[in-house]
Amino acid sequence: MQNPTAKKYSRIAKLYDFFQWPLEVLSLNHLRDQVISQAQDKILEVGIGTGKNLPFYPLCADLTGIDFSSGMLNIARRKMGEIGLQQCELIEMDIEKMSFPDESFDTIVSTFVFCTVPNPDKGLNELYRVLKPGGKAVFLEHMKSSSKWLNAFLWMMDKITTQLLGTSMLRETQKEIEKAGFTIISSENKVFDILRLIVAIKS
Repeated sequence: MQNPTAKKYSRIAKLYDFFQWPLEVLSLNHLRDQVISQAQDKILEVGIGTGKNLPFYPLCADLTGIDFSSGMLNIARRKMGEIGLQQCELIEMDIEKMSFPDESFDTIVSTFVFCTVPNPDKGLNELYRVLKPGGKAVFLEHMKSSSKWLNAFLWMMDKITTQLLGTSMLRETQKEIEKAGFTIISSENKVFDILRLIVAIKS
């Protein structure tokens, strides 16, 4: 049974890419490329959604993608077939309770996911569990700023996004990543300090 947030994403799945394409073309595609270029060996992408990152993977990438929205995954599966990814498996699964064995993956990719996960601490603990020791987790996430003025704007947006999609604009995701046990090796601000590219390892 899908949780309420997953149901919201399934309802809008067919329109999701249409409304986001100008933003992708103008600013996000090059960031997605930066993220995926760091993924190697056995890869898990969490919250894969409609498969926006799929075009950036090598055709031979050993990739498993999960999402809690069946509607979003249906679109991602179509893209996977069009691209011709040879070793890609897409699974409907909740990031907060993944069924993978411990230490299953070499790299984990997460792009714009932890603003939406209902219990981000549970999700990050699961990422840590399924990542191999020495493995890498690459996050492209938006989060709360250190600027009170930017946070005032985010607070206004948050009132809308939490109602529509369950998406919070005020999460302190970098702190949550560290709290889960990851060691952050780099954190780059991409749009002020709201959108950050974070690379972390499991020691």
